[in-house]
Order: sequence, then structure tokens, then C-alpha cells
Amino acid sequence: MANNAEQSAPDELKVELRSALDQARRDRDRLRTTVLSSVLSEIHNREIEVGGELDREQIHEVLSRGTKQRREAAEQMRAGNREELALKEEAESEILSEFLPPALDEAEVRRMVRELMDSGVTEIGPLMGRLMPRLKGRFDGKDANRIVREEFSG
Repeated sequence: MANNAEQSAPDELKVELRSALDQARRDRDRLRTTVLSSVLSEIHNREIEVGGELDREQIHEVLSRGTKQRREAAEQMRAGNREELALKEEAESEILSEFLPPALDEAEVRRMVRELMDSGVTEIGPLMGRLMPRLKGRFDGKDANRIVREEFSG
């Protein structure tokens, strides 16, 4: 019975997001309120899709997807000479990043790639398959692929 109660209890991260939303509302921080409301709605919709509460890793996936979408939107806005909208998208991305685990830097990812290569992984596909779960939500997949290719060619 205790295990069942653990599964139905909301994840601490969701509680933290709700608490941050309440604080943003008290502070009348419109941008933060909008971003946090939006991501909590996305989490709720994802829970409906999967038919149950999301765990921490699944919530990180939703947050990660949101930060990535906003970063890409900022790039598009800059390409269209819309600096003010690009800055807004980046600010939204930063808000979501606060709730993600610390990002890895390129040197850490290179070290992981070299470790996998040293352990006998000799092809890009299998290496990426083992690397990506370790990077999930902490480093961009495109950049990881670039690093892997550089390490294999170097």
C-alpha cells in the first residue's frame, strides 16, 4: 500500500513549480506567471496522455522541450530582426532552466564520449545510444552529435 501512495503522490518538482507559480502571481510577475502556467499545463496534458502522474525525469523532459523550443524561437526571431521577441523567448527559456538539473558543459560531454570510446564502442550510432540517456535534459542532442563526430574524426 505504501508503494501505491508513493506513486500517487505528486512529484516534488511539480510542487516546486506550483509554488513558484503562486509566488510569481503574488509578485505580479506576468512573464514568469505565464511561463509557469504554460509548463504546468503541458505537464498536465502529458499526464493525460500517459494516463498517470509524471515522474521527475518525465517532467524534466517537458521542461527541456520547452527550453529548447524557446531557444529555437529566439534564433528565428533574431534571424527576422525581432530582437525584443528573441529576448522574451530567452527569458522564458531561463525561467524553465531554473527547474532543470545543472547543464553539462562541452568538456564534460567530451570526457563521457572518450570514456565510451575507451570502453570499446567503435561506432557513432551505438555510442549516441549509450550517451544520450546520460545527457537527457542536460545537454543539447545536436551539440552532442557534433562532439561525437569530432571525437571519432580526431
